[in-house]
Amino acid sequence: MRILAIWVVLLCQWLSPLFAQDANSSPNSATVVCTFDDGQQVSVQYNNSATPAEEPRNGKPWRPAGLPMILFTQTALTINKVEIAPGAYSLWLIPDKKNWTFVVNKNVKADSPYDPVQDLVREPMEIGQLPAPAKQADLGFGHMASKECNLRVYYGRVGAWAEIDEK
Repeated sequence: MRILAIWVVLLCQWLSPLFAQDANSSPNSATVVCTFDDGQQVSVQYNNSATPAEEPRNGKPWRPAGLPMILFTQTALTINKVEIAPGAYSLWLIPDKKNWTFVVNKNVKADSPYDPVQDLVREPMEIGQLPAPAKQADLGFGHMASKECNLRVYYGRVGAWAEIDEK
C-alpha cells in the first residue's frame, strides 16, 4: 500500500505541469505549423499583438510585441543553403523599405537581446503589398511542395515570405 501511495504522488507530480497554465502565456500567443509530406513538422510560436512602442524600424531586428518568436523543428532544415539541425531557435525579422530579412538565431533565452554573433542564417524575404493593413503581426506557413514550406509574415501593408526546406 505504501509503494502504491508513493507511485500516486510521483505520478501527480509528473502530470501536474501538463495541466498547469503557463505563467508566461498570453492571450495573444499563437503557433503556426507546417507538416512536410513525410509527417515531420516545423512550427513557430510567437505573440501576435503589437503596440506602437513595438513597431518595426527599418534595418533593426524586430519581434512582434517585443516577445520571442521560437522556431521548433523535428527534422533538419535547409534555409538559404545552410543546414539547421532539429531543435529550437529564436527568429528575428529585419524589416526595410524594399526588403525584409528572416534571421534564425541559436539563442532562445526569452529575455536576451538580439546578438548577431549567434545567427545561424539570414534569409532575404520576398515582399509584397497587402490590400488592407494588418493591425497586428500575423505569421503563417504555406506548404509549397513535399519538402518545402514558406514562412509568411503579415504586418501593416507588408506581406513577406521566406523558403524553408526539409533536408
